[in-house]
Amino acid sequence: MMIKILRNTALLAAGALLLAACQGGPAPRVVDEPSARLEGPVVDQRWNLLLVGTSERLDMPTRPYFVIDGEGRVSGSDGCNRLTGQAALGDNQRIAFTELATTRRACPRAEDAARVTGMLENAYRYLIDHDRLVFFGPDQRVLGGFLRVD
Repeated sequence: MMIKILRNTALLAAGALLLAACQGGPAPRVVDEPSARLEGPVVDQRWNLLLVGTSERLDMPTRPYFVIDGEGRVSGSDGCNRLTGQAALGDNQRIAFTELATTRRACPRAEDAARVTGMLENAYRYLIDHDRLVFFGPDQRVLGGFLRVD
């Protein structure tokens, strides 16, 4: 009986340690108060798609882009359809796009448009170097890059 209790306690402790090790840091902050404003170098800028992954350029009917406003609203285009949603920013360049929705127009490059939307949905961190914005996934893999438009 005592061995069974010790074994169960050890399993619970190991499970708690495993869960603690998987923690990904603080979640990005979602602006939910009317007086709170989202701030940072990605906010109130237009970002045009430059690359998917580390080197692939897409030939789309319209150049994909997005803008995040001070209330965290996202607007833009995936290259075929308009997109809208929400963005949240956190410590250590954390970013999360949520509630992304697109129109559903017929487009000859629908698969590429879905890749652009998928890149935003999977963005976990960002890095800005001058006028370039790079998104990384949770595994630190480069998802793609955007160019700031002044």
